[in-house]
Amino acid sequence: MDAVALARFQFAFTVAYHFFFVPLSIGLGLIMVLFQRRFYKSRSAEDFGMADLWVKIFTATFAIGVATGITMEFSFGTNWASYSRFVGDIFGAPLAAEGLFAFFLESTFLGVLIFGRGKVSDKFYYVSSWLVWLGSLLSALWIIIANSWMQTPAGYTVTGTGAERKAILTNFFAAGFNPSTIDRYLHVINAVILTGGCVAAAIGAYYLLKGVHKEFARACVSVGLAVAALFSIFIVITGHTQATEVHAWQPVKMVAMEGHWEDGPMPVYLFGSIDVAGKTTSGLAFPGCICHPLPGEAKGLSSFSPSEYPPIEATFQTYHLMLVGFVIIFVFTIVLWLMNRSGKLENNRILLWILVWFWLIPEAAIQMGWMAAEIGRQPWIVQGLLRTEDAVSVVVPAYQILLTTALFIVIYTVLFIAWLRVVLGLIKKGPQIASSTAKG
Repeated sequence: MDAVALARFQFAFTVAYHFFFVPLSIGLGLIMVLFQRRFYKSRSAEDFGMADLWVKIFTATFAIGVATGITMEFSFGTNWASYSRFVGDIFGAPLAAEGLFAFFLESTFLGVLIFGRGKVSDKFYYVSSWLVWLGSLLSALWIIIANSWMQTPAGYTVTGTGAERKAILTNFFAAGFNPSTIDRYLHVINAVILTGGCVAAAIGAYYLLKGVHKEFARACVSVGLAVAALFSIFIVITGHTQATEVHAWQPVKMVAMEGHWEDGPMPVYLFGSIDVAGKTTSGLAFPGCICHPLPGEAKGLSSFSPSEYPPIEATFQTYHLMLVGFVIIFVFTIVLWLMNRSGKLENNRILLWILVWFWLIPEAAIQMGWMAAEIGRQPWIVQGLLRTEDAVSVVVPAYQILLTTALFIVIYTVLFIAWLRVVLGLIKKGPQIASSTAKG
């Protein structure tokens, strides 16, 4: 049992589990806002039931997202103490800002949504839904700032030697808005909103298949597919800018993502496999000089030291699974949106069943994208400054990490079942038609 490998697995597991709920909470936050707007405009009992159901689904998802995110911050001081000492001066600001400016905003006005109906004006209630969603966007921004600094550090100086080395913040804005922050943030937010749209459409499709709550179902499908179709277009744009940024600042990661070995135009692979020993990549590829979105020629992996290589096969496969996923999403959502606009979707049971499960594809594509970004950064935990093997807590034995990982798996399984039962129960019950107490 290797402590470094176990610590990496535990953190990867907790992050992946937590980030399953992040796209749902942020993405469904927008859906919640749109249905609150619908009720605010109409003041109808039917729209009240729709809006209220989305508040309940969002709340259940937000709660488990918060609970699963806390363990990641604790692990910085348990399994990754050397890392915490190195980045503490940098990370203190964004993590504190997330709590003060984002989480408090989000949780405070979520309290208004849960307990304030009939006690505050309808306008204040509607604005509160926007502030909840704004809080989730701000929370994501501060976390992306922290992660992006690990990818492209800026606004710092390093002091000390050996175990006493520390990165010291010298310019807050340079560190916060480092070369990859904006591109990464826009790409992530596009992806999670796209996922939220697919989930809304999935719930609507489920009701249409069951023949119940048809007005709500049509609204969910229309709103969900419109959001998904729009942001599936944006994801192409933000994906290009993200790739350009990686190509400029983390060239080894980019060429590993494409399995590009020799200097020259980088091909675009749809799928393939890599022979690391033979330094070859095989698969279905398009010539780089024709269609690769990155400018000019690229250095190949052979031009870099093998000590700088990430796990190449894993980086390549996760990156291309993400790309294929978003290509499928783009084509499918545009087609379904057009069919829904023409009235040909509602009675097509095969497509409705596909739509019920389709939200899992953007969820999987997001997970693959993060895996590609984090695996491709290895062997560095902070690019060019701190290697992953030097960042672990040297005093934590492997068996303790293994034991806590097993406990996490058990507890997270219980939490997931509980969340699933709550959300599925809400969906099965459907929107409850009731009169609202208007406050003006």
